[in-house]
Amino acid sequence: MGNALRGSRILVIGRGSGIARAVTVLARSEGGKVVVAGRDKDRLSASYDDPGITAESLDITDDASTGALAERIGRVDHVVSTASARARGTLPELQRADLQLSLDTKLLGPLMLAKYFAPQMNASGSFVLFSGIHAFKAKVGYLGVGITNGAVDFLTRYLAVELAPIRVNAVSPGVIDTGAWDAMGEEGKRAYFEHISAGNPVGRIGTVQDVAQAVVFAMTNTFMTGVMLKIDGGEPLT
Repeated sequence: MGNALRGSRILVIGRGSGIARAVTVLARSEGGKVVVAGRDKDRLSASYDDPGITAESLDITDDASTGALAERIGRVDHVVSTASARARGTLPELQRADLQLSLDTKLLGPLMLAKYFAPQMNASGSFVLFSGIHAFKAKVGYLGVGITNGAVDFLTRYLAVELAPIRVNAVSPGVIDTGAWDAMGEEGKRAYFEHISAGNPVGRIGTVQDVAQAVVFAMTNTFMTGVMLKIDGGEPLT
């Protein structure tokens, strides 16, 4: 176990799998105590077997739920929001409700987390938000995803100024092997990953550990704020 987060209390918003789980496990291994929060508290709780990781209920699209969580858990040093609701599809396919949910979950939800949690954070604390590659690489079928992620980029910089000296940074993952691609089937997933790997400078697909390391870096580098860390293998460059 390391000590980069020893004595820190970290709130991680998201599921008990994929990137959120990798962030939680790494933060815990660095000495932090972690509160994981999401819609299904029981499922989250069952995902971890560690007294240093506790679960709470949160609907990030509901301000009352966010405010109640802040009251229940009190002081935290870092807040990480990995929650997302993707509005995929071309322009004719996009529905207003899907776009609103995407923005509510990934943009307005984290904004309200900042509103309710910043007043009870230490000045040395931080927020880590999540954007994504389609904020920086336009692709047909990802309009809703791209505008949501792009807005997170702006939110990060605005919050970094308004909440200073509390730091606010964001992580923008590229194609990461989170299990989300398993629905493509083994052959389909392999072909897609080979295609993406061949087209980015590092020549491989990202892992959840790559992203978790960036999140811990954002939490622990006390001279960095308003920054978007692109963990994408350089794919937008090609």
